[in-house]
Formats: sequence, C-alpha cells, structure tokens
Amino acid sequence: MALYVDSSALLKRYVEEHDSAVAVQAMASDPVLVTSRLTEVEIRRNLARLLADDEYSKARRQLAEDLDAFALVALDAPTCSSAAQIAEQTLCRSLDSLHLAAAQRAGRHTTVLTFDLRQAQAARQLGLTVIGT
Repeated sequence: MALYVDSSALLKRYVEEHDSAVAVQAMASDPVLVTSRLTEVEIRRNLARLLADDEYSKARRQLAEDLDAFALVALDAPTCSSAAQIAEQTLCRSLDSLHLAAAQRAGRHTTVLTFDLRQAQAARQLGLTVIGT
C-alpha cells in the first residue's frame, strides 16, 4: 500500500496549521510515500509566501530531503492525459486533477492524504480512498 501525499498535506510538515499533527502522523504511519513533481512547485511557492528568510531556508532544505525519500510520479503525457479525463469526469480544478492522476498512477491500493475538500470529493468520486478531509 502507498500513501499519495498532496501539497495541502505535505505543507503541514513545514508550516504549523490546523491538522498538522494529523498529517505528520499519517505520513509517519506509511512506509511508502508518493507525490508528484507538482507538489514541489506548490510547496516551494507556499513556503516563500508564508515563511521568513531563516525559516524558509530551513523548510526548503527539509523539503528537498523529504522529496528524496518520496516516490515521485512524473507529470508525463499519460499522466496529463489521465488528468484531463479526471477533470472532465469530476469537474475538479486542473491542479487537483493532476494530483489525482498521479495518485492513480501510483497504483490501485494508493490512499490519498489531502486536506483539500474539493480534491477529496473528486478522489472519492474516482473510487480512491482518502484520509485527511
């Protein structure tokens, strides 16, 4: 089994937010963590927006280390094609559809960890197991 960690969940590892402890505990409970390259883009943007210089530098280094331990799903042509189908089917937002397509590419038994309500709803519509929201 694998845990697909979306940006809303991984950000909680670096920025104290509501449900940060839940996110960190969920990530610690699964030996196989998966995310997509999109997550790095979203997290780095949010770290730059939310943290001061020293905190930002520390969090960015930690993010790089953490991503080295994740299985990363490429946003290649098949993943993007799947994301387009998901967007059509669920009418979810574009970035959410990319996360969900990546989660599906990670395997049938992948659980999605997200704190994004709309993404969670679309994931459930696709038959994915969701924790977090």
